[in-house]
Amino acid sequence: MSDTCRRVLVIEDDHDLAQVLGDLLVDDGFIVEQRYDGESGFNEALRGNYQVIVLDVMLPRRNGFSVCQDLRSAGVETPLLMLTAKAGELDEVEGLEVGADDFLRKPFENSVLVARVHALLRRHERGRPQKLVVGTVSLDPLRRSVVSHGRTVVLTPREFALLEYLMAHARESLAKTDILHAVWGIDFDGDPNIVEVYIGYLRRKIDVAPHQSVIRTVRGVGYCVRED
Repeated sequence: MSDTCRRVLVIEDDHDLAQVLGDLLVDDGFIVEQRYDGESGFNEALRGNYQVIVLDVMLPRRNGFSVCQDLRSAGVETPLLMLTAKAGELDEVEGLEVGADDFLRKPFENSVLVARVHALLRRHERGRPQKLVVGTVSLDPLRRSVVSHGRTVVLTPREFALLEYLMAHARESLAKTDILHAVWGIDFDGDPNIVEVYIGYLRRKIDVAPHQSVIRTVRGVGYCVRED
């Protein structure tokens, strides 16, 4: 599909910013539809055929978190970029937990927004990540949800990324340094024991006594996720 056929839905109540975003994406070859409140944006996203949704958090009638969560619950898998003007990490945490694919804080450079939209398209065209299941633990990358022993488990974004990496490499013995580089990045210069700390966090959240944890310690190596 060429860029000229790609449709983007922008849900943003600031009409001036919405105009800027619309012009920016049109200039880049997209067909853009605009909605200015959460309710009409939600309804349009349900019935429209869009390749990307750009969604503001603070909207009249219903907020962006509600819109995103209900779209995912309705089975809408369109890549979604969430925008916020608020400082701090809480918006980002909640946005990712309700199913946003990416997050951008205002103010942002125009080129950054366009690059994020293109990145979402590339990821979507490579295929949506599949649900991961190991024993009684299942992880849904799309809805960013985790179920263990039949109960929903709430994880922070870092805990989720760690569990996703471990489960994607199930039955492999993973060195702590490899886990650190994959989840925290190769430029991380903090205490490498952070891996052990977060493994502890995960075990406390997903384990249920007397069942053995799916996260096993491999002595002298690191960790391995496998079922009983």
